Amino acid sequence: MTSPPDLSVELVSNPLYLCGVREMASQIAKRLGFTDAQCAQIALAIDEALANIMKHGYEKRMDGRIWLKMQPITDASGQALEIVIEDEAKQVDPCQIKSRNLEDIRPGGLGVHIIKEVMDEVRYEKRVGTAGMRLTMIKRQSPPKTP
Repeated sequence: MTSPPDLSVELVSNPLYLCGVREMASQIAKRLGFTDAQCAQIALAIDEALANIMKHGYEKRMDGRIWLKMQPITDASGQALEIVIEDEAKQVDPCQIKSRNLEDIRPGGLGVHIIKEVMDEVRYEKRVGTAGMRLTMIKRQSPPKTP
């Protein structure tokens, strides 16, 4: 995001707020013209990302800061929504952020896989000059269906 985002929310790393953030993201995406299925995917990706930050980055501390920014964009593929999530949690090598083996059948551990499956672009990076990570996700609108 080069210009100030259309929407910027700061929250603490408390799972209590996940439902509200999911609902907000889904409703905003709907107002921007995304399909119901795409809205659900956007909300799911944001939820998984925030839950991972809360559980792994802040190690379940409920006082860590998280920033969520949403911005409609237009790129070569058309209309899209860019979502940037930043935190001040521990930094990890972005190459180490990956899903567990899908052959390993057990609960949990699929957040990164889900995010990469439902979003069109996903980029993890360390924040420069400060603690924490930045996750940038892009979801493109499907072209309108012709009757």
